[in-house]
Amino acid sequence: MKPSLPKGTRDFLPDAATKRQYLFGVIASVFRKYGFAPIETPAMENMTTLTGKYGEEGDRLLFRVLNNGDFLSGADTDALSRQDSAALAPSIAKRGMRYDLTVPFARFVVMNQNDLPFPFKRYQIQPVWRADRPQKGRYQEFYQCDVDVVGSKSLLYETELVQIYDEVFTALGLPVVIRLNHRQILTGIAEVCRIPEHLTSMTTAIDKWDKIGESGVRAEMQKRGIPENGIDQIISILAEGSLDKLSETLHESIPAINGIKDIEQVLQYLGRTSLHNRFEFDIRLARGLDYYTGCIFEVAAVDADMGSLGGGGRYDDLTAVFGMPGTPGVGISFGAERIFDVMESQKLFPSSLKSAPQILFIALSEEALMFAFIAATEVRKQGISADIYPEPSKVQKQMRYANQLGVSFVAIVGDDELHTQTVMLKNMETGDQKNMTVAELVKSLEQRA
Repeated sequence: MKPSLPKGTRDFLPDAATKRQYLFGVIASVFRKYGFAPIETPAMENMTTLTGKYGEEGDRLLFRVLNNGDFLSGADTDALSRQDSAALAPSIAKRGMRYDLTVPFARFVVMNQNDLPFPFKRYQIQPVWRADRPQKGRYQEFYQCDVDVVGSKSLLYETELVQIYDEVFTALGLPVVIRLNHRQILTGIAEVCRIPEHLTSMTTAIDKWDKIGESGVRAEMQKRGIPENGIDQIISILAEGSLDKLSETLHESIPAINGIKDIEQVLQYLGRTSLHNRFEFDIRLARGLDYYTGCIFEVAAVDADMGSLGGGGRYDDLTAVFGMPGTPGVGISFGAERIFDVMESQKLFPSSLKSAPQILFIALSEEALMFAFIAATEVRKQGISADIYPEPSKVQKQMRYANQLGVSFVAIVGDDELHTQTVMLKNMETGDQKNMTVAELVKSLEQRA
C-alpha cells in the first residue's frame, strides 16, 4: 500500500514542529500575560452543539463522524431510499469534529458554570476541522489559538484583544493590519436600505469583498435575491468609510448608532496606549459567522498575500442556545497555519531554533560507550540536550548521523579519551576540536547555551 495523507492535512518534520512549538509558545505567553487561563475540549462534539451556529455555509463544512457499529441500523430509511444525504446525515452521524473553538467553549461554559469565576478568561490552542476545499493557506485540519472572555459587556475586553493581536505579531516580527467593525452597524445598513430580511445574505456577500471585489460582492447579493436598489445603496454606504459619515447616513438606525458608539469607546481606550501595528476601522469587515453580535476583528499580514491571519468578535447570545442566557462574551482567534506559512516564507523564525540536541556523544568501543553514557547523563543533569549514538561503529558513520541530526557539537570517546577520562569535543560549525573533562565539557556547553 502506498502511504498517503487525507487532503488538506500535512506532516511536520522536527524542524518545522519545533518552529510551531515556538509559535504556540509566543502566543500562549501573551495570553497568560493578560490573565487568560488554559482549557481543553474534545475533538468531537455532538452535532446538536455544532449545527446552526456557523451559518449556512459553515454548516456545510462540518465533518460528521459516523455512529459506532452498524451506523445504518438507525438510519432514516425514507431518506436512504431517496438518496437524500442531507436528510440522512442526522440519523447516521450524531457527532462531528469541532469546526472552531468558540462554540465548544460556549458549551463548556454552560456545563461548567458552577466551577468558573465570571468574568471568565480562557485561552485554548487545539486543532479544528473543516471540510473546505484545500488551497493556499486553507487546510482541512488546522490549529486555532483562541482567547475569549465571558460574563461581561465591558468594551475594555475588546481593547485588550486588539492589544493582544498587536503584542503577539510584534513579538513574532510579522507586521499586520488589525481591522475592526461592528455587526450592529451592518444591521443598521440593512435597516436603512430597507432589506432587514436579507441581513445574513448581505453580510455573507460583504465578507467576500477582499476575495472578489465590489463587482463580485454585487453579483453575490444579486444571486441571493437582494433588490437592485438596495444593492446600490449598500455599495454607496460601504464606500463612505468614516464613522462621522456613517453616523449621518445611519442616524435612523438605533443598532447602528449603538455600534458606532461602541467603536468610538474602543478607539478612546486605544488612544490611551500605543500600538506597533496598523489599526483601522473597516466598514467592509463582516465576518460571516452568524453568532457575532457586536465588535468584530480581523488581522491580515502587511507584506503577504495570505488573507486573514486571525479574527473574532463579540457574541452576546451564544451561551443562550445551551440554556444559559445573559452571559455575553467576546474573543479572537489566531490562524496558526497561515501565520506559520507566512513566517516560513519570510524566514521570520529565530535562526537559533533547532530540533536537534546540542551535543551527540559517539563511542568507538563498548567500554567507551559506557563512559559516553555516564558523560551524557551528567550533561543532561544540567539541562543541556544530549544524545548518544547507540552502538560503537566507524567514526564516519556516526559523524554522518551527527550531520543529519544537525547537532552543534560532537563528543568523541575513543581509547585515548577513555584512558584519560575525557572527551574530544568537536564544533560542527567550525571544525575545531578540544580535549576536555566532563566537568569542563558541561561548563563549555553552559556558556554556549
